[in-house]
Amino acid sequence: MIGGTISLTLGVIGLVLPLLPTTPFIILAAYCYARSSKRMHDWLLEHKVFGPLIDDWRRYGAIRRPAKIMATLSVIVVLLISLAFRVSFAILTIQTIALLGVLLFIWTRPNGDAGQSRT
Repeated sequence: MIGGTISLTLGVIGLVLPLLPTTPFIILAAYCYARSSKRMHDWLLEHKVFGPLIDDWRRYGAIRRPAKIMATLSVIVVLLISLAFRVSFAILTIQTIALLGVLLFIWTRPNGDAGQSRT
């Protein structure tokens, strides 16, 4: 229950803070709630914003295009902040490789957009 609540909180913060991803935290919250609280799990699945994200992931391993775009913009913002703070080249290289790996994973998932093919 605690893990679900922490994940849900981070996911909600991620809606407005570009440094935190929303979708992975919401999926993690659903996972945690499925093992601890049927009421919270059901609430999350029926939520008008979060429910479709979870459903797309469970059914199709899909991430909606707007979430992919927001993730990409977040990565760009993080890298720009790192450049602005003049982090060392080694740190910037590690950060860039890790973030590009995240983007590669996200963009190779099917789109969960309504009306699009999920194959």
